[in-house]
Amino acid sequence: MKIGVLGAGRMAEALVPHWLAAGHEVAIGGRTASKTQALAERLGARAGTLREAAEFGDIVLLAVRYAGIETTLRNAGAADNTLTGKVLIDCNNPVELESFTLDTDRGASLAGSIAAQTGARVVKALNLAHAEVWRQHARYHGQPLVVPIAGDKEAKPAVATLVRDAGGDPLDAGGLEQAHNLEASAALIIRLLLLGRADPLSAFQLTAGARARG
Repeated sequence: MKIGVLGAGRMAEALVPHWLAAGHEVAIGGRTASKTQALAERLGARAGTLREAAEFGDIVLLAVRYAGIETTLRNAGAADNTLTGKVLIDCNNPVELESFTLDTDRGASLAGSIAAQTGARVVKALNLAHAEVWRQHARYHGQPLVVPIAGDKEAKPAVATLVRDAGGDPLDAGGLEQAHNLEASAALIIRLLLLGRADPLSAFQLTAGARARG
């Protein structure tokens, strides 16, 4: 697959090596050209602008800080339909860090808002584990972590493939209406991480051997 990554931060650095190793083509787009180029060269990916990465990918990972999502989508050309119809993985969490609650309307989700704004086939995924977990191939005590994915039905198979390539075990968590619940779960996990009450490598411990297999 051709993957465009919007963001040159920790999630890109953690996930892209696994996808390259699986044989996918990856283009990383970021706000700062020098940082983006350095990361891409280190990982062996292509580098470009946010718009170039959006245009490159058949599937696009949106991986920036929550506060920067609107600007990122604008610079990626969302208003010009660069993301329309594409599979978009939203791994972000709309969590405010004073009381660790969601910064969205009750029942609404960031993923749903992104879908409405971009026309992309959005899937919420990869948002419940710290980047360091992904860097280590999504393992806990030698077992792959279960990774819930929620969103567009036709887009989920491609996202599931990328989850497996990153070492996880994808679990279909339903349609885009369930994205709110994944974001709420992330709020609790982030609180535990930032308050020092959980190890980043153990904040989400459901593993492949710990759930019923259908």
